[in-house]
Amino acid sequence: MLLKVTPKLSLDIGLLLIVLRANYIHNCIPGLTNHTGLTMKPQIQLSDYYYGNLNITKTVMLSVELLSIATLALSCLTTSIFRQQDQAVAQQYIQTIKYKNIVIDLGNRVKTNAQLTFPSVGKGPFPGVLLISGSGANDKNGTLGYIHKNGPKPFTPYLQIAQYLSERGFAVLRYDKRGIGANITINHNVWGNSTINDLIHDAEKALSILTLQPEVDPKRISIIGHSAGTIIAPRVAIDNPTNVKNIILMGIVAQNTRGLVNYQRVSIPSEYATQVLDKNHTGLISIQQIAKDPVLRYLLVPSSVVLTFLRTNNTKVISDDLVNKFANNTIGSDYISIDKQLKPLLIERYENLSSFNLSKCNMVEECPVWYKSIFSLIPTLSIIDNVSKSTGILMLNGENDSLTPVQQAFLLQQRLTEVNHPDHMLITYPNLGHQFYPSSQWETRNGPIQPYVLADLFAWLEAHSGFTSAASSSTIMQSSALSNSTEHR
Repeated sequence: MLLKVTPKLSLDIGLLLIVLRANYIHNCIPGLTNHTGLTMKPQIQLSDYYYGNLNITKTVMLSVELLSIATLALSCLTTSIFRQQDQAVAQQYIQTIKYKNIVIDLGNRVKTNAQLTFPSVGKGPFPGVLLISGSGANDKNGTLGYIHKNGPKPFTPYLQIAQYLSERGFAVLRYDKRGIGANITINHNVWGNSTINDLIHDAEKALSILTLQPEVDPKRISIIGHSAGTIIAPRVAIDNPTNVKNIILMGIVAQNTRGLVNYQRVSIPSEYATQVLDKNHTGLISIQQIAKDPVLRYLLVPSSVVLTFLRTNNTKVISDDLVNKFANNTIGSDYISIDKQLKPLLIERYENLSSFNLSKCNMVEECPVWYKSIFSLIPTLSIIDNVSKSTGILMLNGENDSLTPVQQAFLLQQRLTEVNHPDHMLITYPNLGHQFYPSSQWETRNGPIQPYVLADLFAWLEAHSGFTSAASSSTIMQSSALSNSTEHR
């Protein structure tokens, strides 16, 4: 490119080149070391640069100079980026958390595995956190799926919470549910006979183990319950008022669970099939659609088929079971009626949840014994006022949660306000589902908990565990929450 420039512009370009070259040597080459080991910074003397006669306007070729400028800038930027990436990779191998494996004796010859995570630096004792998992055959990590040898690793939300909090000063205990091991290993005799009272007992046992750990300050213990864990956490706090300083409820169950389970297993999937899957408004849905759809496929087949699917990731096992189930009652090649076939089957499976006609329970979700016990349990909404007034309560809920709708959280918030509980807060998150990951109103998508949810959780816990004053933590929490969530005090 040819440009006609004045002597002053030519001088400016020359000076720019000198500065860029000097900056490249200084910043992009970390340092030149002489034989004494001292770092020498390159020195540039402008007086050494000769410009010639500046009184004559001349035409100069600037393409080389401009290319030189761009090359130096890009080279420096690239060098800087790679150096930062190398440092970031190296930092990942620095140990920030320590792990301690524990075996908890639950009584009656039942034991389960647990793990305590705590900061690598510091003598402690650290404020403690107990994690109580939601419904289903959950291991201590809350692993969302089967671990395939060569496949992607499933998400582990409870491990994610534990690591996040332990990196920031907390000792966190999480444990396998009774009868459950890694990678959906199930002891059917133990798991199949578990009641909600057994799980409350297990949580209280884990709490007592947590308080005995030398790394934990027994006077600063909080409980986090997720999903069905929000039924258990308040009851543990009520039974142990001197040992529980705070409770955090994530994905809240407030009312009687029978109505909620009916909503999860009948109302939502029926409405979803009609409004979303039946695009042509024929009132029909294909078996192949059901087999591939994450909302419906687990609801219409036995748990043994679900378990096979999780281990093989082959939807054919689901479609084969559905074909056998509907036999010759399909419409056309493989369609069924939403109102006359799909919905009645959903209702039937819901009604069988608490029946005792199973000779052996091999369900990935809870078994009939558990459902029967939880359906008869007094709702959390009716017992939350028994939580000590000195216990802080934080409630977190996704606004697109299809398993524990946000209305459940609103009801609990209203009840705590009615009884004048002095320290409670509700934060709701637009567009997030039951796992605090972006989801539609119909489907719980699996993925990592969003960083701003963890930041809110930590900020509140920090203020309620003696790290900072409540006022300063509230400011931090508000700033992190407002752009992504709605606070309700």
